Amino acid sequence: MIVSKAGPGLVVSLPAWDALYQIRDFAYRVRNVRGYSKVQASLNGLSVSKLDKQTWQIGNPDPERRQDTDADILVRYAVEWDEPGPFSSQFNSHHAFLNLADVLMYAPQRRAEDALVDYASVPAGWKIITELPSGPLPLSFAAPSYDALVDAPVEAGEFEEFEFESSGARFRVVVDGEGWNKGRLEDGLRRITRSEMKLMGGPPFKEYTFIFHLGPYSDNGGGGMEHANSTAIASRSLDGAIPIAAHEFFHAWNVKRIRPQSLEPVDRTKEQYTRALWFAEGVTSTYGSYALERAGLRSKDDLYSDIAQQISELEARPAHIWQSVEESSLDAWLEKYDLYNRPDRSISYYNKGQILGVLLDIQIRDATDNHKSLDDVLRKLNQEYAQQGTFYDESLGIQRVVEEISGASFADFFRDYVAGTVDVPYAEFLAKAGLELKQEIRRTADLAFWPGFAPGTGMQVTAVEAGGRAEAAGLRAGDILLTLNGEEVMKDPYHIFHRVFPGQNVKLHVRRGTQELDAAYQLGSREDRLYTIAELPAPSDKQRRIREGLLHGTTD
Repeated sequence: MIVSKAGPGLVVSLPAWDALYQIRDFAYRVRNVRGYSKVQASLNGLSVSKLDKQTWQIGNPDPERRQDTDADILVRYAVEWDEPGPFSSQFNSHHAFLNLADVLMYAPQRRAEDALVDYASVPAGWKIITELPSGPLPLSFAAPSYDALVDAPVEAGEFEEFEFESSGARFRVVVDGEGWNKGRLEDGLRRITRSEMKLMGGPPFKEYTFIFHLGPYSDNGGGGMEHANSTAIASRSLDGAIPIAAHEFFHAWNVKRIRPQSLEPVDRTKEQYTRALWFAEGVTSTYGSYALERAGLRSKDDLYSDIAQQISELEARPAHIWQSVEESSLDAWLEKYDLYNRPDRSISYYNKGQILGVLLDIQIRDATDNHKSLDDVLRKLNQEYAQQGTFYDESLGIQRVVEEISGASFADFFRDYVAGTVDVPYAEFLAKAGLELKQEIRRTADLAFWPGFAPGTGMQVTAVEAGGRAEAAGLRAGDILLTLNGEEVMKDPYHIFHRVFPGQNVKLHVRRGTQELDAAYQLGSREDRLYTIAELPAPSDKQRRIREGLLHGTTD
């Protein structure tokens, strides 16, 4: 790394976190940091002093003891990464995938300056792709700041690629993997991008890149990571990858451009708290699910099933009685701890946020006789904040725009269900859309463990029943769930565990650290409260119009 005309006394740092809301201490991978002053063709060694776990002083800061003050400063260090998935970096003989915040130091006082990255010693036959403009050198890329640089992940290798255009934007698709069908992937992406860009009034970019890692070798439980003009997605198959793409692409607006003020400016040195992840992530899940149905990739019954399963998931977590979805958002930084993810300890802002997104949509439509919807709220947020380069004020900012669009007070909604833990009257809300919520106590399969979604790892074992069959089979809390009886878990994460039955022999394939293991056992049985959603057979005219508006993204 070279910092031009820095002068000795330069301070450099490596982020403590990136991508996930977790302190990940990337600096623990760094070794052998060396500093040099570069004068013409010669290099002079400079002192290096570590200030804390992620910060180094290059050269002596004392002006009277500085050397070569006008020289360029060269910082050299080694860093090792070989972790699959879209949230980390990987470099091996097969390919390289880089989240640059994992590996590139920065000068804290100079983050806003132009940045250039140049790749050397690239293996023969490898290509490099990133959503940044080319720099002056053959394998270099430029960015207007360090933050812009690290918001563009890099794929290098012998990957396959294709392009398409839609709504005036160019889309590049990179696939590293095997066993995938180009026609199916392109069709799915065309449908998703067309649907979401139509909703938001067009793309906020001229070019966007999808990076896919497909197949067992690339999977760390599955998942995706959003970036301003690109996304990286890991999945064992297209069945899992396409739904993830629907979620991640909507992030191009919600969270990457429509952002809470609490996340700006980005502080890479410590936790950055926000109460609004229920909207930034959960409502993005609402629209990911909407997009699949509205684009014709899933049926309306699939949408109803998804909503019902989200309700079942929330109600099955005792923590919903005392933890609000705003508190869940604040506590995102605890998700790396297995105990925190237990059903009696926490709820998911993804899960409850997705439910609240649907209910907000219904309530806005009901209050306006289906003349306005949550779609209008997202468009207004985009116009008022994203396009003006400003940021909304947590949940209060969302509430203000909802009330402006609807012309009605939503104070009770936000007080009771967003900031509070009042039981949500699901049936009452759904009835306004001509939908009926049914519940039944059913004897179902006892997994003897609790699955849950953990951002950054996908579905994992959050807790194991002490002395139960899963524990006897070797399952442990923290195991990442890859397949159930050969079927990819992330293909249908909230439904797959409801399709098994008591007495069935199951085989789970999991990842634990760097190992992949199998756990096979026979399921027991238990009584569960399960929810389903069906259309009312004789809805009123208003109920029917609201339901059709939900399904098609339309208003009257």
